[in-house]
Amino acid sequence: MKIKKRFVAAMAVTLVVLMVSPALAQQSGRCPNGRSSTAAMWLSIAHPGLGEYHLKGWGPWRNMPERKFWFGFIPGYGWPGYLQVKSAIDASNCKTNDDLVFKE
Repeated sequence: MKIKKRFVAAMAVTLVVLMVSPALAQQSGRCPNGRSSTAAMWLSIAHPGLGEYHLKGWGPWRNMPERKFWFGFIPGYGWPGYLQVKSAIDASNCKTNDDLVFKE
Protein backbone atom coordinates (compact mmCIF):
# COMPACT_ATOMS: atom_id res chain seq x y z
CA MET A 1 0.00 0.00 0.00
CA LYS A 2 2.90 2.39 0.77
CA ILE A 3 4.34 1.77 -2.66
CA LYS A 4 1.04 2.68 -4.31
CA LYS A 5 0.83 5.97 -2.33
CA ARG A 6 4.42 6.85 -3.23
CA PHE A 7 3.76 6.06 -6.86
CA VAL A 8 0.65 8.25 -6.92
CA ALA A 9 2.54 11.08 -5.19
CA ALA A 10 5.44 10.80 -7.63
CA MET A 11 3.06 10.82 -10.59
CA ALA A 12 1.27 13.91 -9.21
CA VAL A 13 4.56 15.78 -8.82
CA THR A 14 5.65 14.73 -12.30
CA LEU A 15 2.35 15.88 -13.76
CA VAL A 16 2.62 19.30 -12.08
CA VAL A 17 6.21 19.75 -13.28
CA LEU A 18 5.25 18.82 -16.84
CA MET A 19 2.34 21.24 -16.80
CA VAL A 20 4.30 24.17 -15.34
CA SER A 21 7.57 23.81 -17.28
CA PRO A 22 6.24 24.88 -20.72
CA ALA A 23 4.84 28.08 -19.22
CA LEU A 24 8.19 28.82 -17.56
CA ALA A 25 10.06 28.02 -20.76
CA GLN A 26 7.96 30.50 -22.71
CA GLN A 27 8.65 33.25 -20.17
CA SER A 28 12.38 32.68 -19.94
CA GLY A 29 14.60 34.07 -22.66
CA ARG A 30 12.29 36.99 -23.42
CA CYS A 31 13.08 40.64 -22.93
CA PRO A 32 10.47 43.15 -21.71
CA ASN A 33 9.77 44.14 -25.33
CA GLY A 34 8.94 40.51 -26.20
CA ARG A 35 12.05 39.85 -28.28
CA SER A 36 14.21 36.77 -27.72
CA SER A 37 17.36 37.35 -25.68
CA THR A 38 18.80 34.08 -27.04
CA ALA A 39 18.41 35.26 -30.64
CA ALA A 40 19.96 38.60 -29.69
CA MET A 41 22.90 36.81 -28.08
CA TRP A 42 23.58 34.77 -31.23
CA LEU A 43 23.33 37.85 -33.43
CA SER A 44 25.90 39.56 -31.20
CA ILE A 45 28.17 36.55 -31.54
CA ALA A 46 27.86 36.89 -35.32
CA HIS A 47 28.89 40.56 -35.07
CA PRO A 48 29.00 42.94 -32.07
CA GLY A 49 26.02 45.27 -31.92
CA LEU A 50 23.63 43.21 -34.02
CA GLY A 51 21.94 41.68 -30.97
CA GLU A 52 21.26 45.07 -29.42
CA TYR A 53 20.00 46.29 -32.79
CA HIS A 54 17.61 43.31 -32.86
CA LEU A 55 16.39 44.10 -29.33
CA LYS A 56 15.65 47.69 -30.36
CA GLY A 57 13.49 46.44 -33.23
CA TRP A 58 15.93 46.88 -36.14
CA GLY A 59 14.58 49.87 -38.10
CA PRO A 60 16.49 53.14 -38.47
CA TRP A 61 20.26 53.33 -38.14
CA ARG A 62 19.96 55.31 -34.88
CA ASN A 63 18.83 52.06 -33.19
CA MET A 64 22.25 50.53 -33.92
CA PRO A 65 24.84 50.75 -31.11
CA GLU A 66 27.36 52.37 -33.45
CA ARG A 67 30.54 52.05 -31.37
CA LYS A 68 30.03 48.31 -30.81
CA PHE A 69 29.16 47.80 -34.47
CA TRP A 70 32.10 49.72 -35.98
CA PHE A 71 34.69 48.63 -33.41
CA GLY A 72 33.46 45.10 -34.15
CA PHE A 73 35.48 45.16 -37.38
CA ILE A 74 38.80 45.42 -35.49
CA PRO A 75 40.35 41.92 -35.41
CA GLY A 76 41.03 40.61 -31.91
CA TYR A 77 39.08 43.41 -30.22
CA GLY A 78 35.81 43.35 -32.10
CA TRP A 79 35.32 40.08 -33.91
CA PRO A 80 36.52 37.62 -32.80
CA GLY A 81 37.36 39.06 -29.45
CA TYR A 82 36.42 41.01 -26.38
CA LEU A 83 33.68 43.13 -27.89
CA GLN A 84 31.94 40.08 -29.33
CA VAL A 85 31.71 38.57 -25.84
CA LYS A 86 30.68 41.90 -24.26
CA SER A 87 27.93 42.42 -26.82
CA ALA A 88 26.64 38.85 -26.45
CA ILE A 89 26.47 39.18 -22.65
CA ASP A 90 24.66 42.52 -22.91
CA ALA A 91 22.18 41.15 -25.44
CA SER A 92 21.48 38.01 -23.39
CA ASN A 93 20.73 40.29 -20.40
CA CYS A 94 18.41 42.46 -22.56
CA LYS A 95 20.73 45.47 -22.35
CA THR A 96 20.80 47.74 -25.38
CA ASN A 97 23.62 50.08 -24.39
CA ASP A 98 26.67 51.03 -26.43
CA ASP A 99 29.17 50.71 -23.57
CA LEU A 100 32.50 49.18 -24.51
CA VAL A 101 33.51 48.18 -20.97
CA PHE A 102 31.91 46.18 -18.19
CA LYS A 103 30.60 48.46 -15.44
CA GLU A 104 29.52 45.81 -12.96
